[in-house]
Amino acid sequence: MDPRPSPLEPYLDAFIAHLRAERGLSPRTIEAYASDLVGYLEWLGPTGVRLPTAVRQEHVRGHLATLGRRLSSRSQARHLAAIRMFHRFLVAERHATDDPTEQVETPRQSRRLPVFLTLEEVEALLEAPRDTTPAGLRDRAMLAVLYATGLRVSELVGLSVNSIQLDAGFLIARGKGDKERLVPLGRRAVTAVRAWLGRGRPALLRGRASRALFVGPRGTALTRQGVWKLLRRHALAAGIRKPLSPHKLRHSFATHLVERGADLRVVQAMLGHADLATTQIYTHVDARRLRAVYDAAHPRSRSG
Repeated sequence: MDPRPSPLEPYLDAFIAHLRAERGLSPRTIEAYASDLVGYLEWLGPTGVRLPTAVRQEHVRGHLATLGRRLSSRSQARHLAAIRMFHRFLVAERHATDDPTEQVETPRQSRRLPVFLTLEEVEALLEAPRDTTPAGLRDRAMLAVLYATGLRVSELVGLSVNSIQLDAGFLIARGKGDKERLVPLGRRAVTAVRAWLGRGRPALLRGRASRALFVGPRGTALTRQGVWKLLRRHALAAGIRKPLSPHKLRHSFATHLVERGADLRVVQAMLGHADLATTQIYTHVDARRLRAVYDAAHPRSRSG
C-alpha cells in the first residue's frame, strides 16, 4: 500500500468537518464514515486519481468489488453510503461536476429467513399452560390467539373484550398506523378464549373493571414484556429449546399458512403488511422446505 498521503485527503478533511458541523451525526457514525473513506482513498491511490473530477464510476465499482471479497453486502452498502455522501459533498462544494456513484446500485442484502416452529412444536406449546388455573386459562387463550391470528405482540396486548367476536369467529386488530383489520380466529382459539372469559378472567379481575382482553393478577392489561416472559416459560415447559418470541410465533402462523397453499394476499391482509413484498419472505421459506423434502425423498435428487 502506498504510504504517501492521498492527494484527495484535504477534500476528505473538509467533508468530515462538514459532517461534524452541519449534519448532526453522532461521533461514532462520523468515525465509521471517516474510516470507510480512508480505505477508499487508499484504494484510489494506485489508480493515479489525483483530483475529485478524475474519479469515475468504474473506480467506485472496482472498490466495491474489492470489498466484496471480504465483507458482507450489508457492510458494502455502508461503505457505499459513505462514498456517496462524500461525492455529493464534492459536487455541492463545486470541487467536482459529476457524482460517480449516481448509477452505482447498493449491494443487495440477503434477507434472513424467519425462524419458525414446526407443527409439533406449536402443538406442544399450545398445550403447555394448564387449564386448571385462571392464569393457565389466560395463557392458553393468549397463545392460541397468537398462533391463530399472527398478531404482533403490541396488537395482542391492545385487544379489548369488544375486539373479539366469538360467535362470528374473528377479531379486530389495530395495527401500525392505527389501521384496523379483521382476522379469523379458528375454532380452537375461540374455545380457548371462551374458557378464559367464562372462568379465568373473572377470577383474576375479582370484580375490578377492565376493558383489556388479557389481564394480569392486578387487573391491568398484560404488557409486551409480560407476554414475552410467559411465552418463554411455556416454551421451556414444552421442551422447545430454540429462541422464541411472539414474533417467531407470528412467523410460524404465516409459514404454515403458505405451506398449505394459502393465497399470499390473504396472508398479507391477515398479517397487516402494507406491502406484499414483505409477505413474500414466506414463499422463500416454503421453497426451502420443498427443496429439503425433494432432496431427501427423490431418488435422482443427487448425482451418483
